[in-house]
Amino acid sequence: QVQLVESGGGLVQAGGSLRLSCAPSGSIFGITFMGWYRQAPGKQRDLVAGITDYGGTNYADSVKGRFTISRDNAKNTVYLQMNSLKPEDTAVYYCKMRNYRDYWGQGTQVTVSS
Repeated sequence: QVQLVESGGGLVQAGGSLRLSCAPSGSIFGITFMGWYRQAPGKQRDLVAGITDYGGTNYADSVKGRFTISRDNAKNTVYLQMNSLKPEDTAVYYCKMRNYRDYWGQGTQVTVSS
């Protein structure tokens, strides 16, 4: 079964940057949507940023101007460039890809120290 593999999480000081990557372990055809979600302890999983197959993007208000989502269609890979990180960005970050069903990654921890 195809899985999504995330990388790039870690520990960073406030104001720093991280770049997350997510790619499938096998072939997924007809992906229409790729997105990044995050879940902090005791909170629900929320959309951080999404990008469609034609390049349309949307962002959570809390990350606008700081995070950038991009995708490489040839590699079926999605990226999340995170700049000016804040302690409140600390969470487990999950990627999702959608064709006729949703695929989720296992999550990668991002911790921002103050």
